[in-house]
Amino acid sequence: MNQNMAAAMELRCWGADWGLPSVHTDSLIVLAYTKFSGASVTVSPVDWTWKTITANIPELLCGDSVVQEPAQILNFMRKQRFNADYELTARQGADTMAYIALLEEKLRPALLHTFWVDAENYANLTRPWFASRSPFPLNFLVPSHHANIALSRILLTKGEAPLHRISEVEGKIYSDAKECLNLLSYRLGSANYFFGNLPTSLDAFVFGFVAPLDKAHLPSTPLQSHLRQLENLTRFCDNVLAAYFSSDQPRPPPPVQETVDANLQKLTQLVNKESNLIEKMDDNLRSSPQHKSHRADPKPGLSGARSSTPA
Repeated sequence: MNQNMAAAMELRCWGADWGLPSVHTDSLIVLAYTKFSGASVTVSPVDWTWKTITANIPELLCGDSVVQEPAQILNFMRKQRFNADYELTARQGADTMAYIALLEEKLRPALLHTFWVDAENYANLTRPWFASRSPFPLNFLVPSHHANIALSRILLTKGEAPLHRISEVEGKIYSDAKECLNLLSYRLGSANYFFGNLPTSLDAFVFGFVAPLDKAHLPSTPLQSHLRQLENLTRFCDNVLAAYFSSDQPRPPPPVQETVDANLQKLTQLVNKESNLIEKMDDNLRSSPQHKSHRADPKPGLSGARSSTPA
């Protein structure tokens, strides 16, 4: 009865591709949990809207409540009686927290690097995808904006004083990520889910982190190649997709409207110049040591980036 009377929930997230309901890790976590818990949620992709740069994604709207970040959204859903963890023991609940912390510390930086810092993947996959789903003129700005957030976040979590160049921490990032994937594979074993026959919040987090790495058509694939050797993890992703998302049909992108308006062409030229400047700044950030002053207070940067960085 409470569920029927509950206020309608709307989830803003990045949209579908690569056979996934969203290409975005944090969006996937929440989407999977809504399925596991039986929550009724209206999904509103931000693709092709001005929210591609203004929204903190994922974002759950329910009545007067606006909730961001996966952990907070999942807690909110539990309070609405949509709980996929109600059968977990205290020990399993503690294990869930430990593995989620492991994902954030060990796997998140490598995912950010794979999609946003690796030059080949960024140029051929990530940048075109996010640009094609952002309206003009944001299509020039959104990818660089998110790439800079991703790079800053990696350096804040992995850099030691003074902050390294990104190239100096790459080896550690990927070795940590492979170790994390190995631990997840060992923990899952031959089971369908991490705690038995029903998926829980841990399954939602693992799915959100692992599925994009498994399904994206990445030109540069060191971490993807390692994941695909762990067949139980890729099978886990396929099982979740088949059991919970097989009826979801991704919508094709709307046709691009051509225009020859002279003012629009002038604006395009201006935005191109702006984009070139951003790219130069981006290149400098990737190749130069970070100034110590940037490290004064990492917390605002982390909290600002956590809910909006696609990866």
